[in-house]
Amino acid sequence: MRIPESLPDSSTPDRDLFWLHLRDLPYFRCINRTVEAIYFQDIALPSPTLDVGCGDGHFASVTFTRPIEVGLDPWYGPIHEAQHRRGYRSLVQADGGKMPLPDGYFASALSNSVLEHIPHIDQVLAETARVLQPGAPFVFSVPNTAYLTDLSIAGSLRRMGLNSLAEKYTEWFRVMSRVQHADNPDIWEARLERAGFTLQYWWHYLSPPAYHALEWGHYFGSPCLLPHALTGRWLWAPTRWNLWLTDRLIRPYTSTEPVENGTFTFYIARRKEE
Repeated sequence: MRIPESLPDSSTPDRDLFWLHLRDLPYFRCINRTVEAIYFQDIALPSPTLDVGCGDGHFASVTFTRPIEVGLDPWYGPIHEAQHRRGYRSLVQADGGKMPLPDGYFASALSNSVLEHIPHIDQVLAETARVLQPGAPFVFSVPNTAYLTDLSIAGSLRRMGLNSLAEKYTEWFRVMSRVQHADNPDIWEARLERAGFTLQYWWHYLSPPAYHALEWGHYFGSPCLLPHALTGRWLWAPTRWNLWLTDRLIRPYTSTEPVENGTFTFYIARRKEE
């Protein structure tokens, strides 16, 4: 791992970033989002900033204390939801591989848990480099190979000798979570180099136990689907009293300490100087 001299930890933010996620999202989405949000607190993102794959805008609205200049996403529903969260000064609905944005305009860019979903990833990275100023930082997070090899249910099936069923579960989980790329840093570094970036720092986070809590949350969190379908919100009662037990059980999994066998990886790259 290539780690900066200092990283923020869960005790440093002035705001309770775990609670700000928990009150709005199914608990499993709060685990890695909280860790990522804490990392961003001490990373300089000069303006103007581009968010590649802004989605519904929840992460930006919770993580940053200033509006991000431009959020870009190809999907109609999420990007129109992002309008109401006011986390962006401007929103652009477009494919990241064909950004309708000027060359060298942005002083920084981010992409949080998005790039793993994109089939034409090389094209998106090249476009991101095109719209960034030379030397501009590009910060992103993605799952690594452990995302597919360290699934708890697949591991249990393998221990029972049910290898074929374990492989089918792993593939189902990959498709269900829409992950196209669960790769290690050497693969990402090669992609970044081809696109015009230099990789500066990277580290793994989210320990296997934390990842297993996230995995099982896909099932324990299924009751959230009903209120979301009916009201657009994930929770019927996003209050402290209703969520105190979830808070107590899940918060310990949001450690920001880098771990060698972490299942997600955080990257800081820079646009190459011309």
